[in-house]
Amino acid sequence: MTRAVLSLGSNLGDRLDHLRTAVATLGDAVLVVSGVYETPPWGDPDQPAYLNAVLLAVDPTAGPYDWLARARAAERAAGRVRDPRRRLGPRTLDVDVIAVWTDDDQPVFSDDPELTLPHPRAHLRAFVLRPWIDIQPYGQLPGQGWLTDLLTSGPAAAEVPELSPRPDLPLESMP
Repeated sequence: MTRAVLSLGSNLGDRLDHLRTAVATLGDAVLVVSGVYETPPWGDPDQPAYLNAVLLAVDPTAGPYDWLARARAAERAAGRVRDPRRRLGPRTLDVDVIAVWTDDDQPVFSDDPELTLPHPRAHLRAFVLRPWIDIQPYGQLPGQGWLTDLLTSGPAAAEVPELSPRPDLPLESMP
């Protein structure tokens, strides 16, 4: 059974509803969802704050590009419009494929510009690492190391104080 870690983010419109749309669109593949965190924008500061979460999904037949197709379908369902002039600009929903593992629990590595795995900047982003720790406290980002080490001693550590847990905004996997 392949599994994937996907990162969810929204900073336009009903942010929580957009995250819920992603979970619903991914459907039965969703195994577990992290808590929700409010975070400042990353890379392009002239935009509203984000709501971020991470989920773990499993599917016996999905390959890496299937996960990418599902991520894009979730974005479309939330009305995502890509602005090529603002690659890191605001969005209704952003779903990134962070890492994928094969049936035999081996991480998938890819340098395809369409789908680089593991995500090339995940180790730099506290808004990915912290929610991921919620669902896999002993998780590792392939090629980078333990999530807790990356969050506490890597470049992402400087962003941790800016993360605001939002327990008042539940985001759960579908029954």
